[in-house]
Amino acid sequence: MTNKLFIGSLDYSTTDSQLEEHFSKIGKVLSAKVIVDRNTGQGKGFGFVEMGTEEEAKTAMDKLNGSELNGRPIAVKEAKPQEKR
Repeated sequence: MTNKLFIGSLDYSTTDSQLEEHFSKIGKVLSAKVIVDRNTGQGKGFGFVEMGTEEEAKTAMDKLNGSELNGRPIAVKEAKPQEKR
């Protein structure tokens, strides 16, 4: 288990600060990043959150998976390493 989480099903208007605020209810958030389209600046519907500890990350997965953020239920999973292109 790692302390980095993949967050899916985000509303396209979700910001980094909204994502951080949502996860800070569980524990310390080291980073929160919504992935955006480089041409339009609009969110792509997913992002990543890095929690302070693995325990906080596990708690966040258990409690926030399916929770509502900006009117949409979000998916919270363990982040996998990026594949080489």
